[in-house]
Amino acid sequence: MPPNPDIRASDADRDRVAGSLREHCAQGRITMDELQERLEAVYAAKTLGQLQEITSDLPEEDLYELPVPASQHTTAAPATRPEMGTDSFRSGRRALWTTWAVVGSLNVTVWLVLALTGTLVYPWWIWVLGPWGAALLIGTLLGRPRRPSR
Repeated sequence: MPPNPDIRASDADRDRVAGSLREHCAQGRITMDELQERLEAVYAAKTLGQLQEITSDLPEEDLYELPVPASQHTTAAPATRPEMGTDSFRSGRRALWTTWAVVGSLNVTVWLVLALTGTLVYPWWIWVLGPWGAALLIGTLLGRPRRPSR
């Protein structure tokens, strides 16, 4: 049941409405001039009804922060990328090193097969594994997951 609009407003009521007005200004619903006018009216208000009149054209809740029903989701909406946590960072790094090891093993195996069959070839696999491994090592030592900003 809504409160009686004729009840006298307290300082806490005025402060709550003033904070709400500042938030609406920050979100762009009202201009700085409107904010100033409304704040003057808030601190001059004597009843809850007068406070309600000052904010009657503003929503109580930000409609964009409310959950969207599943029936209103569209498939064309761009996907958002979740923040990368420490576990996913480690598993991604592990996958990169595993790929490097598998490719390296295949290259060295081909080189060894050629060497054992009598065709001694320059160890070309060094040029595949060396720079790639160096880049991975630098990335592993210097690359740390960033903490999500709050």
